[in-house]
Amino acid sequence: MVAGLLGPSVARAGDIVDTAVSAGSFTTLVTAVKAAGLVNTLKGKGPFTVFAPNDAAFAKLPPGTVESLLKNKAKLAAVLKYHVVPGRVKAADLAGKSLKVATVQGQPISVDGSLGVRVNDAHVIQPDIEASNGVIHVIDTVLLPPARAKKMHH
Repeated sequence: MVAGLLGPSVARAGDIVDTAVSAGSFTTLVTAVKAAGLVNTLKGKGPFTVFAPNDAAFAKLPPGTVESLLKNKAKLAAVLKYHVVPGRVKAADLAGKSLKVATVQGQPISVDGSLGVRVNDAHVIQPDIEASNGVIHVIDTVLLPPARAKKMHH
């Protein structure tokens, strides 16, 4: 049994998408990942670190925000990629540190590990959920990438 050699934790963990689906508190996030066409990306080798807003985090957005994002695939993909960091970053790796971390989307997020872990304005409410291709940190606020001034189209 090859799976036994990897240890029970690795063998049991699904990939990031499956883990989010089975957790049950990420229905909006999973819907968004599917709508943005990012399922294959997040099922890829990785590893990825995903700051995953739970359904309550999406519910805090202004009314209509999620609906309008779901209609705009490019913008939705950018928002979702802004929650993903290449590599496997554990909460312990961030303890006591304050740093800017590059996201898959391209713009950095501010990570502050001085009191728990904060990412921009979001707090990590459940760290270190292991997936086969990365790690998920549950956050209580959706991260929205800052608007890039020079890319404004009128």
